[in-house]
Amino acid sequence: MSEEFKGGPKNKWSRIYRKKWFFPAVYLTIAAILLSVVVWYQNLDNQIPDAADDQDLLSEDYAPVLNEQDAETVIEQQELIQMPVVNMDQAEIVTKFFDYNAEQEDRENALVLYNNRFYQSTGVDIASASAETFEVIAALSGTVEEVKEDPLLGNVVVLTHDDDVKTYYASLDEVSVTVGSKLKQGDKVGTAGKSLFGKDNGIHVHFEIRKDGKEMNPESYFNQPVSSLGSITENAEENSAVSEESDYPDDSEEVIDDEDTPEDDSEETEEDPIDDETEEEDE
Repeated sequence: MSEEFKGGPKNKWSRIYRKKWFFPAVYLTIAAILLSVVVWYQNLDNQIPDAADDQDLLSEDYAPVLNEQDAETVIEQQELIQMPVVNMDQAEIVTKFFDYNAEQEDRENALVLYNNRFYQSTGVDIASASAETFEVIAALSGTVEEVKEDPLLGNVVVLTHDDDVKTYYASLDEVSVTVGSKLKQGDKVGTAGKSLFGKDNGIHVHFEIRKDGKEMNPESYFNQPVSSLGSITENAEENSAVSEESDYPDDSEEVIDDEDTPEDDSEETEEDPIDDETEEEDE
């Protein structure tokens, strides 16, 4: 009886193994389990958002706000200093800016003889090659600060600009602007004329540039941006200090020795009388 009981389960499983449907059923069960795992894994991937899809959504929803004002380029904001004449090819600099560091010839060309005295030029005198009158234009955009008539310098116009820069136009025959006028670069200021100071130059315009009250050499900064004036303010102060300490350059004797100049007054030099008190001619 006990032997039949012990051998019963083995015989039962043996009979199940020998069934034709047993192994196919096992294979189908394993296949179903594997298929369920695959389907579940695929659904899991679909639940993770795709980064590319997010970018597409952002690109569709994002609309950049454009600035309604036209952006100005740096070049448009930074003007280049121009000569105050329309036709620069026909313009000629007949008197240079006096610079102690310049060559002797340039220093000689920067002296103005008036009333038997030599004066150091704080600007440049520009004349036409044809010796005829010509239009004088604004070298920079700015505002007319002053319009005056000087007995020595003729009509004078002063323009103010940004960064404490001023431009001076003297020896004008006619003036086309008034105080407070807003001028753009190239607008007409007046016409060139004659003046007692610098009368040897005939029809011309006397042009000056000042930065922080210091005279700058216009010839060195034509076609240069206004910002270039800031780097030379210290040099101008050094030159000014030298001019106060020194009566005149050592080789100035050759310049002063002029046939038309009396010997007693030949060694005297003074600053350009623009914005200083006007001297009266000796009768």
